[in-house]
Amino acid sequence: MTKPAIQAVVDQVLAENKGKRVVNFEYDGKRYWLKQTEQLTGAMRLLKSQPGQSLQLEIATLQSLAQKGAPVPELLAFGDNYLVVSDVGSTVNRWLDNRCDRDMQAQILKDSAIGLAKLHQQGLAHGRPALRDICWKEGEVSFIDFEANQKDSDIEKQQIRDLLVYIHSLYRYIGPHPELVEPAICAYREAGGESLWQASRVRIRRWQWLNYLIAPLKNIGGKDLRPVYWLLKHFASA
Repeated sequence: MTKPAIQAVVDQVLAENKGKRVVNFEYDGKRYWLKQTEQLTGAMRLLKSQPGQSLQLEIATLQSLAQKGAPVPELLAFGDNYLVVSDVGSTVNRWLDNRCDRDMQAQILKDSAIGLAKLHQQGLAHGRPALRDICWKEGEVSFIDFEANQKDSDIEKQQIRDLLVYIHSLYRYIGPHPELVEPAICAYREAGGESLWQASRVRIRRWQWLNYLIAPLKNIGGKDLRPVYWLLKHFASA
C-alpha cells in the first residue's frame, strides 16, 4: 500500500470524525490509528495552550526516532492537524487486563523488558516507559508517547529514569508478584541492561530510607505509592 493510496482513506475518516481525538480504521486488512489535534475546552485551554504544536512535535519525534531505527509505530500520513500510524498491538497493561494465561503474560513482560534494553543500547531514552506506553503484537515490541529529549549529554540519566519508571510500572500493574516481575527485570539485565541496572541501584540507594516511612502503606497506599515500596525493596534485596 502506498502513501497516496491511504491518503484517500484518511481524508474520508477525517471527514467522518471531525473533532474526535483518536479513531481507528481498517484498510486492506490492516488497522491504523488517526490522531487529531486535541480540542480543548474550559480551563484546559490555559493548561495546554498549544495543542497543534504538541501534535507537530509528536510527528517530528516519530520521524526522528524512525530514522534512528527505534521501535516506534510507522508514520503513514500526517498534516497540520492529524497523524496516522500503523497499529502495533495493545499496550502491555491491557494484555495483562485481558487475562491471558500466566505463561503468555510472563513472555509479554519479558519481551517488553528486552525491548527497553535494546532501546537503551541504541543510545535512546523513552522518558516514561510505563506498561501503558509499551505495545506488544505477535512478539514485537513498540513504544509510544516518547517524552525524552534524546540529548547525549544526559542520556544515561534519562535511561536510569526509564528503568526506574518501568520497574515501578511493573509493580503498579502487577503488584508484588515476583514470579512475573523478577523474570522481566532479569530479561532487561541479560539483554544488555546490566550496567544501567547497576547505575540505577546506586542512584536509588540514597532513597532507601523512604521505605521505613511507607512500609505501613505497602498494602493500603495509593496505586502510585505502593509500587515505590516494592521498587525500593527490589534494589535493596538484590
